[in-house]
Amino acid sequence: MAKIFLSKSQFTRGLQCHKSLWLYKNKPELRAEPDSATQAKFDAGHEVGILAQQLFPGGTLIEFDRTKFGEKIKETQAAIAAGTKTIYEAAFSYEDVFVMVDILHKGAKGWELYEVKNSTKVKEYQVPDTAVQYYVLNGSGLKVVKASVVHLNNEYVRQGKLQIKKLFTMSDISAEVLGLQSDVKEELVKQRKMLSKGIPSIDIGPHCSDPFGCDFEAVCWKKIPTDSIFDLREKGVDKFALYQEGIVKQKDIPLDRLNAKQRFQVESTLKKKNKTDTGKIEEFLKQLWYPLCYLDFETFGSPIPLYDDSRTYQQIPFQYSAYVQEKTGGKLTQHEFLADPGEDPRKAFLQSLLATVPKGACIVAYNAPFEIARLGELADVHPKYKARINKMIDSFVDLMLPFKQRHVYFWQVKGSYSLKAVLPALVPGMSYDGMEIADGGMAEQAYRGLLSNDDAKERSRIRKALLEYCKQDTLGMVEIVKKLRALVM
Repeated sequence: MAKIFLSKSQFTRGLQCHKSLWLYKNKPELRAEPDSATQAKFDAGHEVGILAQQLFPGGTLIEFDRTKFGEKIKETQAAIAAGTKTIYEAAFSYEDVFVMVDILHKGAKGWELYEVKNSTKVKEYQVPDTAVQYYVLNGSGLKVVKASVVHLNNEYVRQGKLQIKKLFTMSDISAEVLGLQSDVKEELVKQRKMLSKGIPSIDIGPHCSDPFGCDFEAVCWKKIPTDSIFDLREKGVDKFALYQEGIVKQKDIPLDRLNAKQRFQVESTLKKKNKTDTGKIEEFLKQLWYPLCYLDFETFGSPIPLYDDSRTYQQIPFQYSAYVQEKTGGKLTQHEFLADPGEDPRKAFLQSLLATVPKGACIVAYNAPFEIARLGELADVHPKYKARINKMIDSFVDLMLPFKQRHVYFWQVKGSYSLKAVLPALVPGMSYDGMEIADGGMAEQAYRGLLSNDDAKERSRIRKALLEYCKQDTLGMVEIVKKLRALVM
């Protein structure tokens, strides 16, 4: 058999799906490029990895170069021979498997392997990820006495200078890693045997998204039609069980196997049937009062707490849009705030918000618990505003509820009750199509772009796109309420 080289990431890809690995090695041109959210996760992981090096300061970095694996292995061996106690990105190869160790440290009892992750706990897939590194290092002659996962501590609250030892937690998984060594060896044999043949016959299944979404999804899922069983929302029937029975289209599902919500979706989709419960809509509209304020927040989360009184991945509000109507039939006025990058945006955000929302106003938000949670966090950070914030929290009405509870349902939403689905179905002509920023994830990444961009023209363009997106969310709520009122007239 010809030599088949594997890296750690290829090995773990193969653990999830042999077909994905085969496509990666043989048909890389079919691989989808990472979207902005996926790329952001990669970037965050890199940032966390560099910061974790401070747990073992003064080490030697082996710079990664995809074209010079052999040289990196030699540099690693030279560092070990020179008595270096800590090596970052140490490179090793054994049985044509190449790995790079985030942190390799020589402790009192011998070499210790540390795999750095930007999660807040050890996850199941991280154990074989670490086990293959252990396998290669020991096979290449380096005795490893300890294997750990370094992950983020989501209980750490930053105050002043970042405290690295409090930010990270080191979890010893040596026993689990040792227990997987024979499995690693067997899996490597299986992967090489598979790669020496044609594309494996592996059908779609839960492995397509567990633990990660597959970048070859377009290859394997292209046979799935629109309005398939996989378009079913809510919890209910086992979709892959139906698929294994040969049931793929919604029209072929025995309706008695569906719960009430999924059956409702299927029947509405197939019959192109809408639902309007005017009684329930009237009940919802009676909850609204004046002054009326339509409100939407945008936030960003960072694995590394950037500001005092913040935790890892805490959602920090940086932008809002609001439409205010003082009385019935009164003029709608739009207000907006977008923080300048570079400093904690929360105080300026809160002060602007309090100046914008009229006292005693009814506040309408779509998925209001999100805004309510952010306001609660702001109250914790700025307690002098707590009484006013608590009054605002008590004044929220969730515009999502009539759609989530299906008092209003348009078959075009196909079971979804997100604003992005509801708005164009309820208000034709209003959608996010063609917008530079079209969802919250894109808004978060755009704001990150502001934080790192020094080009004034580019920053101005990003700011404009952010303001347009957030405004669309609140204007969409205004139009939805108008439509609801029209439905009950």
